[in-house]
Amino acid sequence: MSRKDRGLVRIVGKQFTAIHRDARISPFKARPVIDLVRGKPVDEALSILEFQPRRAAPMIRKIILSAKATASNDLEVKLGRLVVAEARVDGGPLLGGRPRFMARAMGRAFPIRKRTSHIVVTLAEAEIAGKAAGAAKSPKKKKSTRKGKGDASPAPVKE
Repeated sequence: MSRKDRGLVRIVGKQFTAIHRDARISPFKARPVIDLVRGKPVDEALSILEFQPRRAAPMIRKIILSAKATASNDLEVKLGRLVVAEARVDGGPLLGGRPRFMARAMGRAFPIRKRTSHIVVTLAEAEIAGKAAGAAKSPKKKKSTRKGKGDASPAPVKE
C-alpha cells in the first residue's frame, strides 16, 4: 500500500500546506491534539478543534483554516472533498534569551527549557472510499425473523 492510499481515504488531487513555525507550545502538548484531526475531512476536523479544551486546539485550527484559504484560491479544487492528509508537530528551537535556572537536588542548577514547535498541516483533495462505494449500492432491508411472544424460547425449569 502506498503512502497516499491509507485506510478509506484515497488522495486524488492537489495538496495545500500551511506551517506555523516556532509556535510557543511544547510538542508533547500539541501532538495529542493533532492526532485527533489527522485523516479527517476538513469541516469535521474544524468542529472537533472548536470544542477542544486544550491550548493547542486554536493554534491548529488557525493553521487548518489557513491551508483551506490557500486551497480556496484554486478554482479546480472542491472544498468539500478536502481532508487533513498530513498533520505533524515537530520540535522547534528552545527559547534562549537570558538563561534562567531552576534549583534541583544537592545544590545543582538545571536550565529552564522553553520549548517551541513547528506545526505542519497538509490538506489534500481526496476521494472517500466509504461514501463513494455506499452511494452506488442501495441499502437492503433485513427481514424480521421474530414473530410474536409465543415463539420465544421457554425459560429453564428449576428442579
